[in-house]
Amino acid sequence: MTQMSLEKAMRENTWGAYQDAMPGRWLVFHARGLYGPPRYACPEHRRDLVAYLREHYGTVGFHVWKRPPYPATLAHAHTDQAWNTATRRQGGWGS
Repeated sequence: MTQMSLEKAMRENTWGAYQDAMPGRWLVFHARGLYGPPRYACPEHRRDLVAYLREHYGTVGFHVWKRPPYPATLAHAHTDQAWNTATRRQGGWGS
């Protein structure tokens, strides 16, 4: 189940967000852009990943300073996609 959760998380089209991959409590950081490649850590190394990101990217942006709890799903990504689809159907932005 955790592997499937990780695979789904890695396909998310977002950046600068932490996500919990359940049930195994892996941590995914959707980096991309200025934050480098996406990264993930097992439960044992979650703190190490967060410390690394804050040390190396803490001055780049606020995303790495997000505090737990982290979402298990990134629902806003689906909301944005639905909004874009609805706007195109109405002949608005992006059509």
